Amino acid sequence: MMLATRPVVIGSRKSQLALVQTHWVQQELQKAHGARSFVVETMSTQGDNILDVALAKIGDKGLFTKELELAMLAGTVDLAVHSLKDLPTHLPAGLVLGAITARENPADALVLHAKHAGKTLATLPDGAVLGTSSLRRLAQLRHHFPHVQFRDVRGNLNTRLAKLDAGEFDGIVLAVAGLERLGLGDRISEIIGPEFSLHAVGQGALGIECRGEDGEVLALLSPLIDGETTVRCLAERAFLRSLEGGCQVPIGVHTVVTGDRLTLEGMVASLDGQTLIRDQLTGSTAEGEALGVELAHRLRGRGAQAILDAITTEFRS
Repeated sequence: MMLATRPVVIGSRKSQLALVQTHWVQQELQKAHGARSFVVETMSTQGDNILDVALAKIGDKGLFTKELELAMLAGTVDLAVHSLKDLPTHLPAGLVLGAITARENPADALVLHAKHAGKTLATLPDGAVLGTSSLRRLAQLRHHFPHVQFRDVRGNLNTRLAKLDAGEFDGIVLAVAGLERLGLGDRISEIIGPEFSLHAVGQGALGIECRGEDGEVLALLSPLIDGETTVRCLAERAFLRSLEGGCQVPIGVHTVVTGDRLTLEGMVASLDGQTLIRDQLTGSTAEGEALGVELAHRLRGRGAQAILDAITTEFRS
C-alpha cells in the first residue's frame, strides 16, 4: 500500500518520556498535515532492557535506537523519534536525520532528596552521594565538586526519581529538558550552568530519523525543522563524530548562535575529573560542521585523544 493511502507509522521507545516526545511530534505532524493519519508503534530497545550494567560497559552504538532503525529499514515503521543525544553520529546505510526540532533547555539539572532542600552542588555535605549514568556528568562534576561522591543509576526518569525519593541517593543529575517535558520542572533543585557542566551533544532536541529515499516522509517532516537548533546540533555532532566518541564518553558541548555567528565550546575529561580539556571556536553558522571538526582537532592536539583512548581501554578490559 502506498504511503499516501495509509497511516504514517511513527516508531518510539516505550518509556513515558519517549512517548511524550513522540506524541508531541505526532501532534505537530497532524497540525501541519490535517488530511493525513499518523500512528505510533512502540518497542523496547537494548538500552531499555539491560538495566543492571553501566551504559559505558555495554557499548553505546545504537543502544536506544537499533530496534527502531531495523523497523524502518524493514519498512514497518516510516520514521522514528529520538532524544537526539541518544542518536549515534553514524547512521545505518539508508537512514538519515530528517528533522531536528526546536531545542528545549539543554542544561543538566540537580534533583535533591527532600532532606537537602535548599542546597546546591556547592553546599552539599562532604560525601553526599549523587546518582548519574553519564560519564560526561560524572567527570565534570568530579572536577568541580570533589567533595561529592557518585554512584551509577539506571532506569527511566521516573525510576531514577523513585530511587532518589526512597533514599538511595542524596541527589541525582538529569536533563532539564526531560524533567520539563514530563511536567516535573518543580523537582529541579539547581540548573547546572555551563561553567560546571557542558551538556551532551544534541541534548534538549529531538531527532527524527527516516529512510533517506523516502521523499514523501522527508517532505512531511520539513515543518518541524528548527533552523537554529539544526545549526547548533549538527556542529555538536560533527565535533563528537570527529573525536570518534559516543553518547557514553565524557565529551560535552555548549553552543550559542548570535546572528550568523556560531560559538561552539567543547570539552573532554578524564573519568576521575583530574584532567579537563576545554576550548571554543566562533565562526559562520554556514560552516558549523567544519567548526566542530576544527574544534575536535584542536582538543585532540591538547591531549583529548589520549584521554578517550584510556577510557576505551578501561571499559574493554
